[in-house]
Amino acid sequence: MVGIDEMTTKNGRGREGGSRNPDPADKAQLERSPVRWSRVAGLFRPYRWQLSVVVALIVASSTVALATPFLVRMVIDEALPRQDVRLLVWAVGGMLAVTVVTAVFGVVQTWLSTTVGQRVMHGLRTAVFTHLQRQSLGFFTRTKGGEVQSRLMNDIGGMQSVVTSTATSAASNATTVIGTAVAMAALSWRLSLLSLVVLPPAIWLTRRVARMRRTITAQRQRHLADLHSQVEEGLSVSGVLLGKTLGAGPAQSQRFTGTSHDLVALEVRSQLAGRWRMATMSIVFAGIPALIYLAAGFPATSGGMTIGTLVAFTALQGTLFRPLMGLLDLGVTLTSSMALFSRVFEYLDLPVDIDDPIAPVPVDPAAVRGEVRFEHVGFRYPDGPRPALSDIDVTVPAGSSLALVGATGSGKSTLASLVARLNDPTSGRVLIDGVDVRDLALADLARVVGVVSQETYLLHGTIRENLRHARPDATDDEMTAAARRAQIHDLITALPDGYDTVVGARGHRFSGGEKQRLAIARTLLRDPRVLVLDEATSALDNQTERAVQTALDEASRGRTTITIAHRLSTVRDADRIVVLDAGRIVEQGTHEDLMAEDGRYARLAGTAQRDAVLVA
Repeated sequence: MVGIDEMTTKNGRGREGGSRNPDPADKAQLERSPVRWSRVAGLFRPYRWQLSVVVALIVASSTVALATPFLVRMVIDEALPRQDVRLLVWAVGGMLAVTVVTAVFGVVQTWLSTTVGQRVMHGLRTAVFTHLQRQSLGFFTRTKGGEVQSRLMNDIGGMQSVVTSTATSAASNATTVIGTAVAMAALSWRLSLLSLVVLPPAIWLTRRVARMRRTITAQRQRHLADLHSQVEEGLSVSGVLLGKTLGAGPAQSQRFTGTSHDLVALEVRSQLAGRWRMATMSIVFAGIPALIYLAAGFPATSGGMTIGTLVAFTALQGTLFRPLMGLLDLGVTLTSSMALFSRVFEYLDLPVDIDDPIAPVPVDPAAVRGEVRFEHVGFRYPDGPRPALSDIDVTVPAGSSLALVGATGSGKSTLASLVARLNDPTSGRVLIDGVDVRDLALADLARVVGVVSQETYLLHGTIRENLRHARPDATDDEMTAAARRAQIHDLITALPDGYDTVVGARGHRFSGGEKQRLAIARTLLRDPRVLVLDEATSALDNQTERAVQTALDEASRGRTTITIAHRLSTVRDADRIVVLDAGRIVEQGTHEDLMAEDGRYARLAGTAQRDAVLVA
């Protein structure tokens, strides 16, 4: 049987002690995103037979357990006074049999319920993860990473309690309360009436103390969350680097000390509240049997009760308090559980802004020529004050190179992102070999278009794993060739573990230039027909930048390349240069043509002659 303490610690939301008032956050969640019972039931419908067996085992276990008090009465009232050894052996054997049967039922029930819960969690976890991967970049820029992780791990993990705790304990508690009440009435209806009088104030007192402890515990949890946040912010690689460069270490230590000091007082109050709760429970558990013993001593209430009946009744009454409390808190527990489902379903119901077409155009990535055409393209971010792009009309012939230049915020990266469908244009079309990229399967498009951005992200694994993340079936020779083209092979082989070297969290083991070259090698390993280089060499020093640019020039032969760069040396040899300003094309042509026009590009190039950067 699952008691109220176990119930309240398994729901994944930190509720302690039980309370008749649902968490306001849970109620607000359900009001914002209601959940249909039929949808929740649908998750468990494939396991209805296993759940039926679980319920049957719970009912059987609770019913069998009720035999023990009657066996105790038999021992005290009959076997011992009569010196009936045979009856004594049968009664004691029955007690052992009850224990064995309930233990076996409990193991089987736990195995079945946990298996069902884990399978449902697995299905939800993979469904949410897959669905979130289909979301556009805009969703992740609007949503905190911690929020996504919390729903994927904590909320779905907390839903395990719906099967292994909430549902099973509800069935167990209901069976126990009903069976115990019937058994108590069968033993002594007079003492049963007394229990009905005593139990309500005992329950009220216990729940009052529990609500007090819950308030203190909530404050403690908030301070613990602050403390964990400060540890994560102050002792991560990035946090330590920021603290040292800003000289913020003493201030962080002082802030941490203050939070920790406040936590001391809350911990003491929490422990005292917990002790008061335990003391209240102890008083209840000792007081009710004492009153029953007292009542059994008066002729008016005893009704000629035997000692065995009194002991059996007291044992039964002692098992009634916890399951009754559990049933009283069932509404709160269900609200908490449904709020978890609501939060998970809220993510599953998110519309996918950028998805595979219903009937994708078949394409052979190896046969793609790589012509890219922007036809009157416009784009506006949902919360943008003005269009990020307006009427962009450019054709990039297959195998040629296009350079995008302009001031920060002019729309360069936004325009390039449309080629790989990181965003979709709000007007116009982006075509590859005459096919709208929105008509291509996303997997096919990813094989056709390769992107190296200015923000390099490396997985916390080996170099080999990072490179093969782009193409798992790549051979060692292909991986080595890609690393050579990215000018990183010699550095890798000089490491003690070579390609099996662990890059560390976010690649902090390597310099910015080394990480960028690893990212370039990773993209080249896929051998895409279209390359989008968004500040791909921005993290490199001049010497390394020249080496990598030479490698990229070689790798770009026969491919269509769209380059975003601030350095004049990177863009001057492009077949076409497009100058953007406030999302519009203000100039385009070759380096020589634009210099001859003596317009905006010429002014940028004049500045670049001094500082080697094309920045407005």
